[in-house]
Amino acid sequence: MKMLGPLLVVSDLDRSRAFYERIFEQRVVLDFGANISFNGGFSLQSQGSWQKFIHKEAGDIKYGCNAFELYFEVEHFEEIYQKMLSANVEFVHTSVEYPLGQRVVRVYDPDRHIIEVGEDMRMVIKRFLRTGMPIERVAEVSQHPLEMVEALAKEL
Repeated sequence: MKMLGPLLVVSDLDRSRAFYERIFEQRVVLDFGANISFNGGFSLQSQGSWQKFIHKEAGDIKYGCNAFELYFEVEHFEEIYQKMLSANVEFVHTSVEYPLGQRVVRVYDPDRHIIEVGEDMRMVIKRFLRTGMPIERVAEVSQHPLEMVEALAKEL
């Protein structure tokens, strides 16, 4: 069995498509009208078609449950964060930095599905190395193998 990716039910397919294309730079790879798939490995399904598939009424479809998220990683975290700020998206929380050094932000899409954007850990490790933090300490703090940190140090 092969898992193909998550599917989000949306109330307005065109609005949601534009949101993911504009903010998250997703590109549609398949468009079936009521269902579209993005290059990021997830799909959107119109609420009306979804209701027919699962034999439910509109009131049975609930948005904003805060129990699921799509996760993206980016190399240039600050750029996407500023893009979100200027686009006036609704934040679950603004940028935070976790103890392992990764910066993350979570936003809601138009139907209140949570989207997390995290800084690529390779960039976190390089950021630590640029400050002069010893390689062994970078591996410890970032929770990544010493060999990986050493290889990234050679790239700098």
